Amino acid sequence: MKFEKYHALGNDYLVYDPKDGNESFSERDIVRICHRNFGLGSDGILVGPLPSPDADFGLKILNPDGSEAEKSGNGLRIFARYLHDSKRVTGEPFTVDTLGGVVSCEISEGAETITVDMGQVTFRSDQIPVNVNGDAREVVNESIQALDETHLYYAASIGNPHCVLPVEQVTKDLALKLGPELENHPNFPNRTNVQFLQVLNRNRIKIEIWERGAGYTLASGSSSSAAGAVARKMGACDEEITVEMPGGEIHLIINDDYKVRMSGPATRVATMELDLECLG
Repeated sequence: MKFEKYHALGNDYLVYDPKDGNESFSERDIVRICHRNFGLGSDGILVGPLPSPDADFGLKILNPDGSEAEKSGNGLRIFARYLHDSKRVTGEPFTVDTLGGVVSCEISEGAETITVDMGQVTFRSDQIPVNVNGDAREVVNESIQALDETHLYYAASIGNPHCVLPVEQVTKDLALKLGPELENHPNFPNRTNVQFLQVLNRNRIKIEIWERGAGYTLASGSSSSAAGAVARKMGACDEEITVEMPGGEIHLIINDDYKVRMSGPATRVATMELDLECLG
């Protein structure tokens, strides 16, 4: 079973092209394939290209815990790079259909930068979704409890759910401590991705990430998009934002309607052959 491995700022995915066989994996198989010790090791599996009535290509995004993700900014950049490497696309824009909606992608000459129109961020509780007391509303600067501590948070969705905590200083330890608690918080019926946001200036933020279904993550495109939109919602940042993460930087343009255009790299790692004994 052949996979192509890529990373986007340290967030690594295995691309499985269905032309090589069945597009379906059991939950147990996904967990084993993604395992760092017992499998090939990755932050998820991208299954595609798949047929889509709504876009040029369809894509299924699988988390390392076996669940399916609605959208992944880094995954989309990696998938775009794979389509470029397999000569399915050139420099012209193309569309990809994900569980979280259709996005447009464009690859620079030499494939050094991949740009994705990620869609529009919403803060509406009924669209994310978030369990709230009272009527549906934007979840902005509300209180949430984790480990007997109260924090202020913003909830957002860009096709997948996010919980963003503005803090004075982001650290890996903070993400490891609160990330699992917030991912599984009863406020979020579908669980959530978690970002810890530090605003550095009007055009730069820094985040640490706990990703739903994957855990602590070095970089994330959808997390960057959600955190950047929250920084704009706070009135703390302008339209152009650079996002610092442990794995590197992503560049965003977020307009007044919270539509996000994301640019960043995707790097090829290897072609990997999985022996079926691994799944036995």
